[in-house]
Amino acid sequence: MVDKVNYRADVAGMRPIERRAESVREFNRFYTRHIGVLGEAHLGSRFSLTEIRVLYELAHRETPTASEIGDALGLDRGYLSRTLRAFKRRGFISTKPGTDKRRTHLSLTATGRKAFAPLDQQAREAIVGMLEPLRAAEQQRILHAMRAIRAAFGDESKATTRTAATYSLRTHRPGDMGWIVHRHGVLYSQEYGWDERFEALVARVVSDFIDKFKPKRERCWIAERDGEIVGSIFCVEHSETIAKLRLLYVEPSARGMGIGARLVDEVIRFARDTGYERLELWTHPELTSARRIYAAAGFELTATEVHEHFGKPMKAETWTLVL
Repeated sequence: MVDKVNYRADVAGMRPIERRAESVREFNRFYTRHIGVLGEAHLGSRFSLTEIRVLYELAHRETPTASEIGDALGLDRGYLSRTLRAFKRRGFISTKPGTDKRRTHLSLTATGRKAFAPLDQQAREAIVGMLEPLRAAEQQRILHAMRAIRAAFGDESKATTRTAATYSLRTHRPGDMGWIVHRHGVLYSQEYGWDERFEALVARVVSDFIDKFKPKRERCWIAERDGEIVGSIFCVEHSETIAKLRLLYVEPSARGMGIGARLVDEVIRFARDTGYERLELWTHPELTSARRIYAAAGFELTATEVHEHFGKPMKAETWTLVL
């Protein structure tokens, strides 16, 4: 009891960053216990988690070197060397010299692949077993949180590279409009300091879109990756000859995948096919990535204005594309 009291007193006296660190450690303890990585063996096999990770890298890389595996996993070179020697004795790996004789290339043998295959399948089934009791929305929240953690610690490029070709586009359905309003409100406040009046504007735009929706002349596109929404855009009627591009949005975790440019292209194609003569949009100089996409698509800056709609004086821009 004394130890617990002292520990709580220590925590209470910590700096905010130290308390946040304790929260991370608490999560780490929960997660490692939940997925069962604390024992000597993993997944009921004779291999440790680290050994399985080494086998995974060998199975998913084209004749890697020991240095490449060590860098990918952050392993001590001595430990990795002992692991690889043990794998070679068991017939799991073969080696061959590279063009640089100091660098030996590794590959899994048929025996090694046979040993790894059931471990890989067990690992997948174990995670499926964790996710299956959860609703789809809860599963997506977990995936979103994991991507946010990876992005925050510098793994954004790796995540993007692996999933660059996996997103898809669809039209809107119930629940999408609330998501669009929420994400615009959160992100534009975080990145640009815009207040809740911007969120209210977005709410009015999506409300008007639903209330006055003309399926033959208007459309919303939703970008999804692994079942999670990562982007959106609208084409709405302004007049018989003019359409407006509205609310281009791409999640930070999905930036760099070309989603923004693809969404803009879809709006342009739809507007042309529908028979509009001109496409207009309203944006701000701070949105540099979006403005580059608009310029590349052929839009031109045609007007500017100053307003205070979102809590501070701002310059707004109108861009136009003749179709």
